[in-house]
Amino acid sequence: MKTKNIIIIGGGFAGINTAKALLKENKSLHITLVDRNNYNFFPPLLYQVATGFLDVSNISYPYRKYFRGYSNFTFHMGELLEIKTDINTVVLTTGELVYDKLIIATGTKSNFFGNENITKNALPMKTIADAIYLKNTLLERFELATRTEDPLERKKLTTVVIAGGGPTGVEIAGMLGGLRQNIFAKDYPELKELPFDIYILDGLPTLLAPMSKSSQQYTYNSLAKMGIQIKLNQLVKDFSNDTVFLADDSTIETKNLIWTAGVTASVFKGLTSEHYGRGQRLLVDSYNKVIGTANIYAIGDTSYQATDPAFPNGHPQLAQVAIQQGKLLASNIIAELKREEQKPFHYNDKGSMAIIGRNKAVADLPNPNLHFKGITAWLMWLFVHLLSLINFRNKTKTFFSWISAYISKDQYLRMIIRPAEDHDKKNT
Repeated sequence: MKTKNIIIIGGGFAGINTAKALLKENKSLHITLVDRNNYNFFPPLLYQVATGFLDVSNISYPYRKYFRGYSNFTFHMGELLEIKTDINTVVLTTGELVYDKLIIATGTKSNFFGNENITKNALPMKTIADAIYLKNTLLERFELATRTEDPLERKKLTTVVIAGGGPTGVEIAGMLGGLRQNIFAKDYPELKELPFDIYILDGLPTLLAPMSKSSQQYTYNSLAKMGIQIKLNQLVKDFSNDTVFLADDSTIETKNLIWTAGVTASVFKGLTSEHYGRGQRLLVDSYNKVIGTANIYAIGDTSYQATDPAFPNGHPQLAQVAIQQGKLLASNIIAELKREEQKPFHYNDKGSMAIIGRNKAVADLPNPNLHFKGITAWLMWLFVHLLSLINFRNKTKTFFSWISAYISKDQYLRMIIRPAEDHDKKNT
């Protein structure tokens, strides 16, 4: 049997689960995984890297090491630029590859809604690089605040505004609230008289909009008790001259706007506008094949599937959707090779959860319809996220980091580490 070349673009939840399932089940397929990075990382814990509670190595792992031992696997580092559908070829930043089947699992990127000032000045949190930059930037601004005599400038340096009241926004607000309560005054005694204001903003009338009202109210009350200033029904219009401008014409003076307010998928040359739907997501049928193509599939956050009766407006952009789509697509590809019946995708909603702070979290389980909060939900959150990490090494490192932080009410990764570019330039 001729070896079929399957190219997977993107090694996140969707891509890596597809690759793993295909490699385990069939040796007549050659799998090429393409990614701009040479490592997989766990996005739900990015905010803990950004706030210094976890190291990058806790939530990331090299693809080559993870798939070591599979003779029918190739990793190719690069980014997708164009799809030549007529000759089954993808054009990457690092070359061209020929495919029999192409699987697009590129996830999403931050959506700044066309606002140039926000794009330029806000701090996103979608990638490892974003998380490291955010941590460095906040720490550098705190250090600058200790040396600045102007009280208004000091306040702007230590005020943090978070745009977006979804799980990421809530989780980073809670983490910063804990840092303010347990660490800030100890590390920065020069700033102990400053309020270190933390705001969380959302254009909707509630935090955690997809979750139950019980979880929403508990989250609101918990953050408010931590001193987080919550502004709902508030859209960010602009961010310039150290000022966040809100839709009601009010303003917040700050240098720190953390952006978690929206995402969008990527558009690739070679596919027409008819292939894309809301949020630039690729329109797919019930088997995740891109509509109007013969051998191109899209899974995870970058796909828009309206054929699932329970989700007629498309699936939520969650890790579980990506994982389940990846596994089913692999199963269907193998079934196709065996000339067996393929199965349409139906999402098995396992619920949603968000952590707020120490011993505080919320969890909604749809089947049965149960809602948890407080320490029970907090333990559930820890357990689920620990199990979801890619391998035993990551699980072990993260577990002991959490134990240490819980006992000490502290974290030790508050180092500012910048690339040596400026130093190199001075010596050339």
